[in-house]
Amino acid sequence: MDCGACVAKVEKAVSRLPGITDIRVNLMAERLSLRRAEDGATAEAIERQVTALGYRARPVAPAEGPPPAHDHEGSGCGLAHHDHDHDHDHGHSHAHGHGGIAHAHGEEEELPPGTPWWRGAKARLVFLIGGLVAAAWVLAHLLPALAGWFWLAATLAGLLPFGRRALLLARAGSPFSIETLMSVAALGAIVIGATEEAALVVFLFALGELLENVAAGRARAGIRALAALMPSTARRETASGELEEVPVAALRPGDILRLRPGDRVPSDGEILEGRSAMDESPVTGESVPVPRGPGEPVVAASISTDGALRLRVTRGAADTTLARIVRLVEEATASRAPTQRFIERFSAWWTPGAMAAAALTMLLPPLLFGGEWGTWFYRGLALLLVACPCALVISVPAAMASGLSAGARRGLLVKGGAALEAIGDARAIAFDKTGTLTEGQPRVTDLIPLGDADAAEALRLAAAAEQDSAHPLARAILAEAEARGLSLPSAMEAGAVAGLAAQAVVEGRRVSVGSPRHAAEAGAALDDPRIGAMEAEGKTVVAVLADGAPLALIAMRDEPREDAAAGIAALRRLGLRPVMLTGDNPRTGAAIASALGMEVEAGLLPADKLRHIGTLKQAGPVAMVGDGINDAPALAAASVGIAMGGGTDVALEAADAALLRGKVVGVAELVQLSRTTLANVKQNVAVAVGLKLVLLVTTLLGITGLWPAIMADTGATVLVTLNALRLLAWRPRLG
Repeated sequence: MDCGACVAKVEKAVSRLPGITDIRVNLMAERLSLRRAEDGATAEAIERQVTALGYRARPVAPAEGPPPAHDHEGSGCGLAHHDHDHDHDHGHSHAHGHGGIAHAHGEEEELPPGTPWWRGAKARLVFLIGGLVAAAWVLAHLLPALAGWFWLAATLAGLLPFGRRALLLARAGSPFSIETLMSVAALGAIVIGATEEAALVVFLFALGELLENVAAGRARAGIRALAALMPSTARRETASGELEEVPVAALRPGDILRLRPGDRVPSDGEILEGRSAMDESPVTGESVPVPRGPGEPVVAASISTDGALRLRVTRGAADTTLARIVRLVEEATASRAPTQRFIERFSAWWTPGAMAAAALTMLLPPLLFGGEWGTWFYRGLALLLVACPCALVISVPAAMASGLSAGARRGLLVKGGAALEAIGDARAIAFDKTGTLTEGQPRVTDLIPLGDADAAEALRLAAAAEQDSAHPLARAILAEAEARGLSLPSAMEAGAVAGLAAQAVVEGRRVSVGSPRHAAEAGAALDDPRIGAMEAEGKTVVAVLADGAPLALIAMRDEPREDAAAGIAALRRLGLRPVMLTGDNPRTGAAIASALGMEVEAGLLPADKLRHIGTLKQAGPVAMVGDGINDAPALAAASVGIAMGGGTDVALEAADAALLRGKVVGVAELVQLSRTTLANVKQNVAVAVGLKLVLLVTTLLGITGLWPAIMADTGATVLVTLNALRLLAWRPRLG
């Protein structure tokens, strides 16, 4: 498949079959997915319909491709609206029994990736027509009487496949295809005796299709390059301890693998023995190797730079972080951005309107003003070629696909063109604090007993109440208790007051660990000046109560990420307004925000964060950055949600975009990528529309004719595709 027009043709043809809904064609992945009712068209009928258009379709096995991803438009799953209810089956079944996905190829034999372009059927057609055109040109100088037959033969060599496709497309519901426009123009040129121009039109059209095919293949190569990072085999231990070389696809969770220095990790796993600096740049884009040791996770495609490792496989090949990234990028390229949807609607009216204008151009001047019929018929034929919308239709998806692929290679995962467009339009960026702007690993800095209480006893009770919690502050308290060698009793009736405190019954006493504000509301007198002093230093203070009596104050500090200040400064330079939304106390929030140079709203409950997101949205689109777990409501409420995570399931699934490196500066890189992509889109649209307008005027004035019109359209299509491919080399420039 070469361009957006191919997508429209297939979708229109398949939509005419009974019982078929939710049809989506992914241009970059060359995949068709749909929903088929129980009594709908059979899988064989769907394949026949696609084959009739000149493509060959085959079912995709479940392990080979992603599950059917609902298009993020019009189905209640819009990325911009964040309605994340994905239950749309409603009793439907999937075509082919393989998730409704078919893999489509052009009307030529299926060639493996990397095959030279000149070996395809489109190239052979270009060589045939080009040879006949060259022969006709030579004969025009040597044997003029024979030249006309060669011009005609060159025209017919192209009209046979293109005309046949035009008829099939018309029968399938696409009467105004580019094939129709070109065929009518070429036949009209033959009728008026302009066989030389007819042959050139057919040759340039075939050449344009070939160039589009080559350019589209380059764009797809950017996505395939991600999958190519995976090794093909792995060294697996047998039950007897021997090593065997097995295909990566054969790996299963629990398998034990061995890696030599320099080996790529064949599957997500956990290190059992050995230490090494892991180069995770293939997945996260982070160029600095990360030290890993026993008990720590490693991701597929990362490289063990300097150590031998023994690891346990935790995910099969189809479920690795890299495999999920590739699937998400492929699905993202199928998600239409608002600009793309507008252009597709516009082009649907443009082509029939242009054909009507061509007919009027042929008829009105001769009928009303006495114009010469041959002249105006010729100009009308040229207008048919000007009407081709290929360059305009491909201008947006080509740029979006390149931008999404370039971002994925740098650890910036965006789930579709709509999200990529929304990020660039954002006026404010809201950040959660813990785990987003900070490391998410607070440590206890102060343990202050109150009254006659014993500090170690207070810490023991607090840790017991928090032992089932995954909150970062709870982990800090548990780590301090473990460091002091405290033995923790069991806790009963464990629970939490959202955003305020953790509670449990420990050894018959009701223990509460929460903010000083919550302690005051519970009736505990905490008029201690040390609280304010510690909070002013950026520490988070919690009070430990037992049966309502205060036992101790525990202060913890979570240091800002190393790049947080630089990331916030980069956002300010891009003209965005960074705001911290935190449930921490105002003094701690202010201390961290002041060090980073950003605004802060502190002491917020989850509902308060939603309210502040709504307030920020009144001034324009808002992006929310969180850890993808505790901030899900705010991520959903924002115009676009960005998850900070190192390739975890939550980071990949919870939001519209994910920063796999887990760096604050990645937010600024994401904004810059979005704006660069949108600028590329605008350039492409300007080129496509500008050339059409120029050709429209020059054709009506008689300055240009048939072959310049088709050459300009072909040139525009190739030009916008090549311009989009420039994005594959994108690098962030935040200095």
